Amino acid sequence: MLSARTARNQFVGGIVWGIGGALLESNPLEESGRFAAGNLGDYLVAVNADIPPIDVSWLDYTDTAFSSAGARGLGELGTVGSAAAVGNAVFNATGIRVRDLPITLDKLIG
Repeated sequence: MLSARTARNQFVGGIVWGIGGALLESNPLEESGRFAAGNLGDYLVAVNADIPPIDVSWLDYTDTAFSSAGARGLGELGTVGSAAAVGNAVFNATGIRVRDLPITLDKLIG
């Protein structure tokens, strides 16, 4: 049996990662061709403290067709839909479809 706590943490971490990618993560190139964030300390990412509580649920069944352990990685599953959900929420609120992440204010007013 796998840990439900670990599964939940994987889902929540993936969702936070997806939201961060949709709203924060960017590393543009400078004129010299170098990345603007020269190290990970300068690269802005979302953390759990930036996100309101997230309620996740899943179907708890063993999938032995995928692996003999009956398990899959869950973090990426939460990531995939998060950025799209944020983009759709922004479109619903503003009527502006932003197709280049991260979604920033200049893309909404420019």
